[in-house]
Amino acid sequence: MDESQLIAAAQNGDLPAFNQLVLRYQNLAYNVAYRILGDPDLAADATQDAFLKAFKALGSFRGGAFKPWMLRIVTNTCYDYLRSAKRRPSDSLDDAMESGEHSPRLHDRREGPDSYVERQELSQMIQWAISQLNYDQRAVVTLVDIQGFSYEEAADILGISIGTVKSRLSRARAKLRDIMQAHQELLPARYRFPSRASMEPSRK
Repeated sequence: MDESQLIAAAQNGDLPAFNQLVLRYQNLAYNVAYRILGDPDLAADATQDAFLKAFKALGSFRGGAFKPWMLRIVTNTCYDYLRSAKRRPSDSLDDAMESGEHSPRLHDRREGPDSYVERQELSQMIQWAISQLNYDQRAVVTLVDIQGFSYEEAADILGISIGTVKSRLSRARAKLRDIMQAHQELLPARYRFPSRASMEPSRK
């Protein structure tokens, strides 16, 4: 069955049909939740809760694209988790840099050990930096810069205007740049920002 048929069957109470939808979107949903929450266990719980909410709310789905509808539930569930926890995930930079096993990207066997370690270090630093943003900024950065959604798609998922997406993203990128510059000694060498001295023209 194609997606529209799966949705129609699930709306009629067909659990196996809904499970097929879950299989299609569970990795994307988890990755979005992980980037927003910064904690793999919370992300797994939020993803599971979001799919349960989606199943219960399928009767209100009136057609159109299922993915943004599903991801709106995921992002709203993440917001509920952050609000109830009343804490910022990965508050400790040291803790974040030591927990490499939580990266949502799997190890490519063709990747050399040095490249793998470098990617892990970069991923951990980026995730910690994202965790320093407020919820609204985390959401737009996750959707646009990490997951590759367009401004229009992110606006649809988050239920906000395109202009709001752009303004939040601009502020989030500026803050991330400041955070990364302040801690660039923890970045892999080739990702560090050039020093002011190296950017100045040489004088003879």
